[in-house]
Amino acid sequence: MQEELVKLIRGYALKDAVLHDGKAKVGSVMSKLLADRPELKSRAREIARIAAKIVEDVNKLALAEQKRILEEEYSWLLQTPRKKTEEGGGLPPLPNAVEGKVVTRFAPNPDFVIHLGNARPAILSDEYAKMYKGRMILRFEDTDPRTKKPMKEAYDLIKEDLRWLGVVWHEEYIQSLRMEVYYNIIKEMIKRGCAYIDLCKESSRELLRKGEYCQTRDNPPEWHLEQFEKMLNREYYEGEAVVRIKTDPKHPNPSIRDWVALRIIDTEKYPHPIVGSKYWVWPTYNFAVSVDDHLMGVTHILRGKEHQVNTEKQLYVYKCMGWEPPTFIHFGRLKLEGFIMSKSYIRRLIEENPDKFLGFDDPRFGTIAGLRRRGILPEAIREIILTVGIKPGDAKISWKNLAATNRKLLDPIADRIMYVEDYIKMTVKSPTCLHGRIPYHPDRPERVRKIMVCGGDNVFLQKADIEKYDELRLLGLGNFRVNREKNELELISTELEYARSRKLPIVQFVPERGAVNVKVLIPEGLELKVKEGLAEPALLEYSVDDRLQFMRYGFVRIDKIGEKNGKIYNVIYTHS
Repeated sequence: MQEELVKLIRGYALKDAVLHDGKAKVGSVMSKLLADRPELKSRAREIARIAAKIVEDVNKLALAEQKRILEEEYSWLLQTPRKKTEEGGGLPPLPNAVEGKVVTRFAPNPDFVIHLGNARPAILSDEYAKMYKGRMILRFEDTDPRTKKPMKEAYDLIKEDLRWLGVVWHEEYIQSLRMEVYYNIIKEMIKRGCAYIDLCKESSRELLRKGEYCQTRDNPPEWHLEQFEKMLNREYYEGEAVVRIKTDPKHPNPSIRDWVALRIIDTEKYPHPIVGSKYWVWPTYNFAVSVDDHLMGVTHILRGKEHQVNTEKQLYVYKCMGWEPPTFIHFGRLKLEGFIMSKSYIRRLIEENPDKFLGFDDPRFGTIAGLRRRGILPEAIREIILTVGIKPGDAKISWKNLAATNRKLLDPIADRIMYVEDYIKMTVKSPTCLHGRIPYHPDRPERVRKIMVCGGDNVFLQKADIEKYDELRLLGLGNFRVNREKNELELISTELEYARSRKLPIVQFVPERGAVNVKVLIPEGLELKVKEGLAEPALLEYSVDDRLQFMRYGFVRIDKIGEKNGKIYNVIYTHS
């Protein structure tokens, strides 16, 4: 039994470490363990000591080694059991799927961090790859250094978000490092007569609008290959030459008519953050995606329905090259009510209001980093995404539903801490010192903090409690009579039975000795309200990123710890 337990803890520690850049936390490991194995709660203190040693050993390993061990020895922790829809819940089966051969992909543009809407195809692609014991590919689509210029830091930030969400990928590619691949394929398409060089510049748009085309289209492949080499050699400049895919110049959808596959971008003026000005000719989204999805063996593409026209465009590449197309699945847009998810709008807000917003991970934004900073758990996001599934219609997630899902997951693991905001200082009148033993969590009564309050000591209580009740019970301490004129609490007794018989309210309090200053940041739309209060000394046991429940107040995440007239904790209000 002990050997099995150690193995289980080590697996959870490795998974937590891989999700957090090589550093597991004992609290996270314990939360997952006790959630999955509730019968171990009675041994929590003993197991925590074992977990601390295992986490210490795991954190000494390099991230690559952690990943290797996790995938080789604990692969079952990376798998999600497939649920049949007829049994209720779960994702529907993938069409044309063969177990062990499914390959999905998530292909973000690294022009910014990902938001909740982007997380949907990432999580669904990850889930289906696990369901069918297949593979998932992460591919950065960064071939537009002019209008969608990549952020150099976004590549790592996106990977950090994906790891936090529990997404596991088996291969990783960056399109800007694959330019020669695209050049070779387009040359082959030109030879086959499926693509051509358009030198008609701006007039091409008007020609195609009328169902006509640039006269260069009818030139032989040899001429087009020669012009393409001139493009590569920088003999043409932006707007002077483009490579088009031959479709139907009279197609009912004008955007599909001879769409552009490669174009010139002046990288001396718009350098790429990875390859600088090395390349002059860049593939468009539809061309690079078509090539990569085939060469990487992608079998199933899960993406938004706004890509349906792109799918039709990409099929021209597959037809020309004689490739078998993958299975395309399109689903509706996903919105989170009350949150901004437009990447361009968020960037503009940050750039124009640097003093108002905290960055891309501001808790007012619907970015994954913002939701994480607010205190949302990755499991909550996955649950919401998987509940919505691959429905073709648009979906709108209310903050109320996301908060309810997060609360369900947080409640069993978040320690309870006493906090007062609009408070009054009261003096305790007692002939003796009172010794309280207060559990951090009602489900783990064996783990307590001790609080001592003696006669003459001051405590802080909510003003509303003092004004409303003549008698009350201080949590874990005793029963008191309220003397509002003297701002005193007179001890009546310590017995819990007295409080029960009198139906006294049990209220939180903060001893003046050791009280911790707290600033609570409350996101409301685009506003970030700040309230100040006091917390009990036990708050000092916690660190940045820990999630707690302030009693009778709500869940919070510790965001910052600073020094100013004593220690100040900045916490972000998650939800009630």
